[in-house]
Amino acid sequence: MTESLTAFELLLQIDQRCRLLAADLPSQPTRQDSWSGIGFRLGEHWYVAPMGEVSEVLHEPRCTQLPGVRPWVKGVANLRGRLLPIIDLCGFFSGNEPGHELSAVRKQRRVLVVEHNEVFTGLMVDEVFGLQHFAQDSLEPVDTLSGPIAPFIKGRFQREQTWQVFSPFALVQSQGFMNVAI
Repeated sequence: MTESLTAFELLLQIDQRCRLLAADLPSQPTRQDSWSGIGFRLGEHWYVAPMGEVSEVLHEPRCTQLPGVRPWVKGVANLRGRLLPIIDLCGFFSGNEPGHELSAVRKQRRVLVVEHNEVFTGLMVDEVFGLQHFAQDSLEPVDTLSGPIAPFIKGRFQREQTWQVFSPFALVQSQGFMNVAI
């Protein structure tokens, strides 16, 4: 005489049989910590901004010019009802450093939108190369960098070309960046 099982006991039996017959999952390779950022170009230089420091990437918007501002302030654009100051990043850094002139090819230009603390701004760059991934342990320090961009470079990754890690948050906190009036 077989005893009748409750529905719960039957489910437990099925569970036990499934666990016995189930093949082990393939072992997953240990996950390598990766670093991700938005790759972009300024003149002849390649940069990557940390993912958390760029809120979006836009095509070059129409700007309204502003009087009494530095030449690297291109104007303001309306971004979904918010005024977005557009900064020509090449113009900001051009100072005395060659190789940071904005490209003449306008259709490749993009704007990296940065929102940090009370600052909401767009940084115009020559070209964006999308999301770039690097092995975290391949980040190299930079010691001998000079020029106006040096304080905002936080390291570099080496591939076919050198990708310098550029911090938009450090830039928008700098006094020189905030000093837009002539």
